Amino acid sequence: MNDIIKQKIISVCDKKIAVKGEGVGLSFYAFFANKNTNPELLMEVAEWWIKQHQLDHFEKAIKIKNMVLSEM
Repeated sequence: MNDIIKQKIISVCDKKIAVKGEGVGLSFYAFFANKNTNPELLMEVAEWWIKQHQLDHFEKAIKIKNMVLSEM
């Protein structure tokens, strides 16, 4: 994934954690608007989430944030 989407993922995770605490879960859809405006990027993140890391549909935001940080 490119650095722009990685920064967005970290930002979204930070916001969710700040509002709901470290136990909050999210799916990869949390990083996109409800409209499919960038299908290539959506598929890139979905592949990272599902194929590469075999994550469940919902995962803890802190886990996702730490995974992305470890890849930067």
